[in-house]
Amino acid sequence: MSSLVRHVTIDCSDAYALGSFWARVLDAKLSDEDNPGDPEALLETPGAALLFIRVPEKKSVKNRIHLDLQPQDRTRDEEVERVVELGASVVDDQRRPDGTGWVVMADPEGNEFCVERSKSERAAQ
Repeated sequence: MSSLVRHVTIDCSDAYALGSFWARVLDAKLSDEDNPGDPEALLETPGAALLFIRVPEKKSVKNRIHLDLQPQDRTRDEEVERVVELGASVVDDQRRPDGTGWVVMADPEGNEFCVERSKSERAAQ
């Protein structure tokens, strides 16, 4: 049998705070065992969980691996607005006039991720 991805691990300076940000983005819940100040925080999501681990060093270069988000019940543009309101920032806007494309964003600690079009937006194209 092959292996499964159990966690996608994200280094950060404040595991609980960053885990809480991603919990709001993904409408998920941190583990009941996680508390502010803990060295790690676990966010269970469909598929692989996100595990946030406190490390002493700051992020210094572009991520080699990143998350691509596909909104389920809103458009890409609505999701970008919502995630900015939660504390993310736009890094690179790759939206095209024909409606295709994506937006590269950064979470509060600078980890890049992309927001793509929803399934319904893709189907309508």
